[in-house]
Amino acid sequence: ARPEVKPKEEEEFQRFSLMFRIQHIVLSTSCILLMITGIPLRFPNTGWAAVFFKLTGGVAASGFMHRIGAVGLIGVGVFHMIYITMMRDGRHNFRELIPRLHDVKDVFKNVWYFLGRSKAGAAFGRFSYIEKFDYWAVYWGMVVMITTGLMLWFQDITMSILPKFFIDVAHEAHSDEGLLATLAIIIWHFYNVHFSPDHFPMSWTWWTGKISKEKM
Repeated sequence: ARPEVKPKEEEEFQRFSLMFRIQHIVLSTSCILLMITGIPLRFPNTGWAAVFFKLTGGVAASGFMHRIGAVGLIGVGVFHMIYITMMRDGRHNFRELIPRLHDVKDVFKNVWYFLGRSKAGAAFGRFSYIEKFDYWAVYWGMVVMITTGLMLWFQDITMSILPKFFIDVAHEAHSDEGLLATLAIIIWHFYNVHFSPDHFPMSWTWWTGKISKEKM
């Protein structure tokens, strides 16, 4: 009998450091908790929200869990600012994530490819325009969500400084941006890194930090 030939393991490269991955895990965990607890709070009078509140211990319990997610989001946001300014790995990744003219060209190259007018799509550097969009969308979302969330969390302090009108605006902005962020994560981000044919059921780079030679 012929000896069994083991398949040759595909060569892999380190794409993300442990520090990078830990930040992503904290961010994703916080966001998922915020989405799960925040959407029912936005639609409290629906039947499915009532079931959720019954299972989780009520509106007050959901609000408490929502604040736990908020603490995680604020914490990783503060740490990330230290990471991109004080750590070499962070500064390098931040520079690579700054949008440039070639990203605009890549969009048009890919559209041309998707329309069948070109044999190949754009060739990306360390981060594609899709990943850059994800990154900067989080920046915008965190500024809005953290600012308005703190205003709502500490309403007495906010109203001692600002008119009630600002609380109303903060509530609407927090609610609408939260829904927008949820849809963006589920429709845009989850598809690109989990559900697309190239990655299904998911890309494990977020956990291992490694990328295959073929993918790179």
